[in-house]
Amino acid sequence: MAMPAAEIEALIRAALPDAEVEMIDLAGDNDHWHARVTSAAFAGKSRVAQHKMVYAAIGERVGGELHALQVTTAVPK
Repeated sequence: MAMPAAEIEALIRAALPDAEVEMIDLAGDNDHWHARVTSAAFAGKSRVAQHKMVYAAIGERVGGELHALQVTTAVPK
């Protein structure tokens, strides 16, 4: 079953409450997503650490309900 953007966004926001999240459906089938995530929690962390924070929020769903998630992270200006 495909995982809708609203569910992915809710999981990210639960882990990073200040996050701004933009979801882009890459394949038109709701299981290949690109998430653009901006959060103050990323300040001072490497890009790898930022991505790990986002993937930790999604948990084991990548590869299951969610086939692929591509992430871009940023710290608010």
